[in-house]
Amino acid sequence: MSSDRDILPSDVKPSNYGLSIFDLKVGEPWTYQGTVAIDLEVKKSTKSITLNTFKLKVHSAELSSEAGKTASSTKASDISYDEKNQRCTFTFDQALPKSPKAVLSISFEGTMNGDMAGFYRSKYKPTVEPSKGVAKDGENHYMFSTQFESSDARRAFPCFDEPNLKASFDFDIEIPDDLVALSNMGEKEVKKSKKEGHKIVSFEHAPPMSTYLLAWAFGDFEYIEDFTRRKYNGKALPVRVYTTRGLKEQGKLALESAHQVVDYFSEVFRIDYPLPKVDLLAVHEFSHGAMENWGLITYRTTALLFDEAVSDQKYRNRVVYVVAHELAHQWFGNLVTMDWWNELWLNEGFATWVGWLAVDHLHPDWDVWGQFVTEGMQMAFQLDSLRTSHPIEVPVRNALEVDQIFDHISYLKGSSVIRMLAAHLGVKVFLKGVGDYLQAHTYGNARTSDLWDALSKASGEDVTAFMDPWIRKIGFPVVTVAEEPGQISVKQSRFLSAGEVTPEEDETTWWIPIGLKTGPQATDAKREPLTVKEDTYRDIDTSFYKLNADQTGFYRTNLPPQRLVELSKSLDKLSVSDKIGLVGDAAAMAIAGEGTTPAVLSFMEGFATETNYLVWSEVLSSLAKIRSTFSSDAQVSEGLRHFTLKLVTAATHKVGWSFGPHDDYLLGQMRALLIATAGLMGHESTVAEAQKEFKAYLGGDKKAIHPSLRSAVYKIAVKNGGAEAYKAVQNEFLTTTAVDGKELALSSMGFVQSQELAKEYLSWAFSGNVAIQDVHTVGGSLSGNSKVRDAVWAYVKENFPMLHKKLGGNMVVLERFLRVSLNKFTSFEMEEDIEAFFKDKDNAGYDRGLAVVNDTVKGNARYRERDVEVVREWLLAHGYAK
Repeated sequence: MSSDRDILPSDVKPSNYGLSIFDLKVGEPWTYQGTVAIDLEVKKSTKSITLNTFKLKVHSAELSSEAGKTASSTKASDISYDEKNQRCTFTFDQALPKSPKAVLSISFEGTMNGDMAGFYRSKYKPTVEPSKGVAKDGENHYMFSTQFESSDARRAFPCFDEPNLKASFDFDIEIPDDLVALSNMGEKEVKKSKKEGHKIVSFEHAPPMSTYLLAWAFGDFEYIEDFTRRKYNGKALPVRVYTTRGLKEQGKLALESAHQVVDYFSEVFRIDYPLPKVDLLAVHEFSHGAMENWGLITYRTTALLFDEAVSDQKYRNRVVYVVAHELAHQWFGNLVTMDWWNELWLNEGFATWVGWLAVDHLHPDWDVWGQFVTEGMQMAFQLDSLRTSHPIEVPVRNALEVDQIFDHISYLKGSSVIRMLAAHLGVKVFLKGVGDYLQAHTYGNARTSDLWDALSKASGEDVTAFMDPWIRKIGFPVVTVAEEPGQISVKQSRFLSAGEVTPEEDETTWWIPIGLKTGPQATDAKREPLTVKEDTYRDIDTSFYKLNADQTGFYRTNLPPQRLVELSKSLDKLSVSDKIGLVGDAAAMAIAGEGTTPAVLSFMEGFATETNYLVWSEVLSSLAKIRSTFSSDAQVSEGLRHFTLKLVTAATHKVGWSFGPHDDYLLGQMRALLIATAGLMGHESTVAEAQKEFKAYLGGDKKAIHPSLRSAVYKIAVKNGGAEAYKAVQNEFLTTTAVDGKELALSSMGFVQSQELAKEYLSWAFSGNVAIQDVHTVGGSLSGNSKVRDAVWAYVKENFPMLHKKLGGNMVVLERFLRVSLNKFTSFEMEEDIEAFFKDKDNAGYDRGLAVVNDTVKGNARYRERDVEVVREWLLAHGYAK
């Protein structure tokens, strides 16, 4: 085993866990008792056994084994803890003999904590009369569930908590009679407990899996059910969405997607879904978006529930995608699991790509690849263009480092390079290779190289050779184009948003699919990938050409300035993804100093008549970044506001406020985006209409605002309505019953215009009003608002011990809050201040996030200093600034 991993000793290997959880104290101190019998192979004689525990109290441990004909049993004479490495060692007086089958029986106590990790509790306010046995304190009711990835199974029970130590599981739990328990497998039997009013629910034997995929939950649950249309071993599989009582009808969208996706993946992977059921469970407090526990997938409510009458349509897209992403893991990740955490990217990158593939299969009219290019790829580019980025595949010494690697590089850059590879090999060939890989490693563990081998075999190409630099090297390339008559020459180099790449930083030569469209019909010019630093492509019709067709390649393109002007005249020849790519690339070149902001603004003027939501989304998010960067200069800031207003006015008038019965999803999203932008830029009639609807809504007309326009209307109201409007949205947050209502209200309250209200918002949020899972929405919405951004940093500095205590129980939450709250600043002074503040602190668990913040802020400051005067000049010359 490689020495770069800090792993458990290999003297013993688990094969099955028999786990019982009982005597649950629902209420302080929230403890429970447990016993686990672990079947082991003792591979070599040893006097001690080490496994993982975290925040557990072990009462006793005993090993029974059969060596030869004699059975013996021996109690551990010493139990010691290594807190830092989350390990527990049982020492025995006599050496344990080598044995093919021994059983380690442990009795222990754990806590159903409030940290959204391990076996934990979630509070909620019920909407209907609950069952008698439900846990409650005052208005709050509780449900209980688990979150073990990456290394928190050890918080719930003693185990060998590493992904390649797979074992099968038998599980039972003691709960109140009228509540429901769930686990990875279906219910096997229910028997009366000795404890009055309780029952013991045991589950069917679960196949071998990694500890991080085990799951259980109990609470006042109800469900809706459907069945797969395909048959599995002669039977249709039951697919259920579980919620706390009163919410199940909002699971319909997820349910209707889930059974279709299970059948779709069973077809494309050529392997039937391996378990006898699929349950999807909505969890009220959840640190991530969802978790792919095998057969019992858990979700935060906004990623699973959707109410046709009152939900914002953007959540329709989110629910279908998250359902598909988690179902993809049931094969890729669960049936076949990465060998160690350094290959986590493969799990997440693949599930992201194939999740979108499934959404595209169900909803071809959503243009999800256009969405992927504007949301997923641009975010990956942004992080990967920082000096503090990391290669897709990173060495992970121990499981405690893993959580910070669940970032946009593993998910979004990972899925972008998989999309690039699938586009090059052809999706059919690519999926054939994936199916072969899954079949070869069923119920086992595998490495990235195993997948490359299967794909090479399926395609006849050397996949390893061209994927290696993408996976193992930091960063990505920009392809710079120079034109000569009838030909173009191209040069690849590493792209950094801060510019000024040194020769040491530019040693990688990537394999780049050049994807050239040329000529009047924009036809594929069929050119070989670029595999050297510089090359020339001859016989090119330079009247029109576009590199990286449909943005399937993960690289930026730096075109001659004049070419950008030419392309803005023939936007009709470009696909949605092409347009998005051009805008994103041009804006990135300006930030890096390879291009200029005026060139980007001139290019954007050509999009005033654009009719596609996804293109508008890219144009307006790139423009928002420009406005944010130059916000500290009043004249430039005002000029950019005018520029934005002029750009969106005609399109906003045209799209209007009312939704027709046949409006498609993308049109509705465009309406919401344009109204929000026009209103926030001060478009008078838009502001007036938003305020009118807001007033009517507050007056009791709940139909006054279309569900998909709530976000736009709330933001415009808060920006223009002072403390009164802010308080009204705050009240909406406290009283809404819409599943997305809280998230929408939080992001809108960030549009306050005074430091006092910003401070008020932060202290209100942190005094227990906002669930820990949502605090990043508070920080992020305020930091995106240049008027009050400084208040966020002042608050963090003044209250850091409290923030660390409140959020640090789950480092994912603290890291995310700091990163989204601090990455929008645009001055060197601020970057120095942030660095100085954290200098003497123990930043374990969020140090990567801080490095990203510092690098981003430095880049913003450099960009502002370099371009502020040329932007001012351009705005004055074009009549946008006075």
